[in-house]
Amino acid sequence: MKSSGESIGATAARFGLETHVLRHWEDERLLEPARDAAGRRRFDEDDIVRIAVILRNKAAGLSLEQIRVLLDEGAPDRHRVLEEHIAELDRRAADIAQARAMTEHALRCRSHDITQCPRFRSHVGDVLSGQARWLLGRTEPMGGPVGRTEPAGGPVGDAGPAGGPVAVASGSAPA
Repeated sequence: MKSSGESIGATAARFGLETHVLRHWEDERLLEPARDAAGRRRFDEDDIVRIAVILRNKAAGLSLEQIRVLLDEGAPDRHRVLEEHIAELDRRAADIAQARAMTEHALRCRSHDITQCPRFRSHVGDVLSGQARWLLGRTEPMGGPVGRTEPAGGPVGDAGPAGGPVAVASGSAPA
């Protein structure tokens, strides 16, 4: 057993994490740190890179299960998971571009009630017409997400803003 590498406390502090997060990721088979002679975890440079990959991908919206597949070069569905995530990132980028256009319009619009401005309303025309269903966290074309199936109750384990569940906004119905 090797004794080099960082302790769990030093590794967690490096990334601004609590140690229980690293233990959880180990339980989820995302990390496999070596142990020293006393059985303490020792994180080497490869472990540090894996933690950075996990953090970056969590920030991009991947679940721990998706990240596990990403990190497993032998996973049979690795390409499918990655292609689905790219499609989700594209949807989110479109939502961000739309939100930016709305904000820029609102900044310059002379209307006292922005929701009464026809040009501003055009930014939500697809939602108003039922061509898109708005979910907190993402907008999807009617017919549901591309390449992803969900149980009848909605996404399992997905979280919306502030860690809350993904929910359908008023005025639309789940698919």
